[in-house]
Amino acid sequence: MKNIYTIKNFIKPFKKKIEIEGDKSLSIRWALLASQANGKSIAKNLLKSEDVLNTLKCLKRLGVKIILDKNKCIINGCGINGYNYKKNVILNAGNSGTLGRLLVGLLVHAKKNIKIIGDKSLSKRDFSRVIIPLRKFGATFNSNKNKLPIIIKGTKNPRPIKYTENLGSAQCKTAVMLASLNTNGTTIIKAKKSRNHTELLFKFLKIPIKINRNKKYDIIKVSGVKKISSLNYKIPSDISSAAFFIILTVLSKKSELTLKNININPSRIGMLKIIKLMGVKIIYRNIKYYKGEKIADINVSSTETLKPINCPINLNSSAIDEFLLIFLVAAKANGVSLFKNLSELNQKESPRLKWGSKILNLIGIRTNITKDSIEIYGNPKLSVYKNKTITINNYLKDHRVFMTSVIAALTFGGKWIIHDKDSIKTSFPSFLKIIKSLKN
Repeated sequence: MKNIYTIKNFIKPFKKKIEIEGDKSLSIRWALLASQANGKSIAKNLLKSEDVLNTLKCLKRLGVKIILDKNKCIINGCGINGYNYKKNVILNAGNSGTLGRLLVGLLVHAKKNIKIIGDKSLSKRDFSRVIIPLRKFGATFNSNKNKLPIIIKGTKNPRPIKYTENLGSAQCKTAVMLASLNTNGTTIIKAKKSRNHTELLFKFLKIPIKINRNKKYDIIKVSGVKKISSLNYKIPSDISSAAFFIILTVLSKKSELTLKNININPSRIGMLKIIKLMGVKIIYRNIKYYKGEKIADINVSSTETLKPINCPINLNSSAIDEFLLIFLVAAKANGVSLFKNLSELNQKESPRLKWGSKILNLIGIRTNITKDSIEIYGNPKLSVYKNKTITINNYLKDHRVFMTSVIAALTFGGKWIIHDKDSIKTSFPSFLKIIKSLKN
């Protein structure tokens, strides 16, 4: 029973200020780029989740010297194409699609065979989306039908490529950008809009990059480099983690929350834009810019009246990690909400579109679901009977399914038995600790 989390009561009204751990996407990207830099890079507020710790373990196996303590992480970079490792080394990406796909991009110039593996969930996910473009650089791959495990052998002379990324996947775009660093020429990427952390880091590191933006696509040109400067970085707090407490506050009674120093990069705040359209009031305070990233304190309060939404599909990519939570808001809206073009949700740690529908069905909300869309019939008076037991298990230990279930339990009622609470170690180890602080 140690790995089961039980909730029997609604959360009581609260008025609090909290701080969230460092951004996972930025923590992983910083570590990978620091490993390729010349000299010592130092990060503070690095997220110490399993995904990030697995990133550091993989880099150590590639010969990178790393020191991690309570306050900071120090990476002594090997330089471009400077990894020093044994033949047939095995790198375990664990549960992280970001790590697995970005590693492949970083290793198109690998001198010896490298095997990349992952856990049960990651091993079911599609890697063709990075294998296909990375082959164009000259690397060779052996895989299990384009899934892990993958064996990659790099090329001595990676060639620049032209590539169209039409999935809205920042992972695919970044994998190609990392691969382009060691080329003799300019790689051109036509990329559907997605989070732009990598572009901002490239600009800050003075890596030659040009970006032309239009309504649907960015044209990104990256030129190969001989070296990268080291990067000292204080990782901003993660909006995807903050989202759980924002939605908890919105759906709770007579509550107010301030979240400090949250990364509100415009490519990441689709959830905030969507719930604003549904009637939630979001206030930004103390806005500042740090190495290209936009940071602010976020204030949010309980919202009694929520409007349904026909969600604009142009917001999908900037809200892709938060849709399970958005579905909970739609469950309390006064009308029918429609979300379309969400096939990418089923490319995550679990088939999240299906799980989003299942959680809503369990609390008494009607849904219509297709392979890439969901209709949600909201009920403003939604409340689960106190004696009804809801069990959440067999969800491939998807951390976001676990945390969304906790938010649903605390705001909609009923008795919830949620398995695999250790799944939060993947991305947000302090999640339950912060929940406890809000309940006290």
